[in-house]
Amino acid sequence: MSAAGGHALRLAGVHTHIGAYHILHGVDLEVPAGGTTLLLGRNGAGKTTTLRTIMGLWKASAGSISFGAADLVGRSTPEIARLGLACVPENMGIFADLTVRENMVLAARSARSADHIDAERLRWIFDLFPPMKRFWNHPAGLLSGGQKQMLAVSRAIVEPRALILVDEPSKGLAPSIIQNMISAFRQLKAAGVTILLVEQNFAFARQLGDTVAVMDDGRVVHRGSMAELAGDEALQQRLLGLSLGAHQ
Repeated sequence: MSAAGGHALRLAGVHTHIGAYHILHGVDLEVPAGGTTLLLGRNGAGKTTTLRTIMGLWKASAGSISFGAADLVGRSTPEIARLGLACVPENMGIFADLTVRENMVLAARSARSADHIDAERLRWIFDLFPPMKRFWNHPAGLLSGGQKQMLAVSRAIVEPRALILVDEPSKGLAPSIIQNMISAFRQLKAAGVTILLVEQNFAFARQLGDTVAVMDDGRVVHRGSMAELAGDEALQQRLLGLSLGAHQ
């Protein structure tokens, strides 16, 4: 999908209520097409709620969310997915009792079986995440934490996507797996995929981010380049309460 004004995704004045709680208080966010945008902030700032609101899992009570020329507010999650968006939730969203193959078939909506998954795309995924090929017929619940995260990302990209939302992909992963994830996301970006990442690991964020938005109390309080934030420890302290330099 083409992105108007160079932005794949644009949120303007988005409010979200969950029951009696007012979580998002007028979020303004622009995600440039073809880049990686990091959504940072302290715990409880509203980052996950923002991703879930974009995907229609929670309904925006005010404001607009546009993906290219399409307005997402009021659309169902399946409708939003069909526009070319995918989301990797923090809990990964895999089916533990199913095999890796069965998980992938379910995610590939156009495939009735593994034989119907695009072979070239599957080879690309296997190159990104070799354990997916090695454990193709193993139950997903038996995979390690890092392998489950690989499966979650693989499910999101088994069909071509214009925009991928990922919630804390490095959480709980060993450093070697984190580097594998960084390489995979770089390859996705090189393939033209726009990425919006929520992340708490600031060294991970620094290596991947082109642009950054920082949230606090349900609002975006800072927007800019990752290079600017990474080079300004005083700004890191003010916005995040700690410095990227302490997490190398």
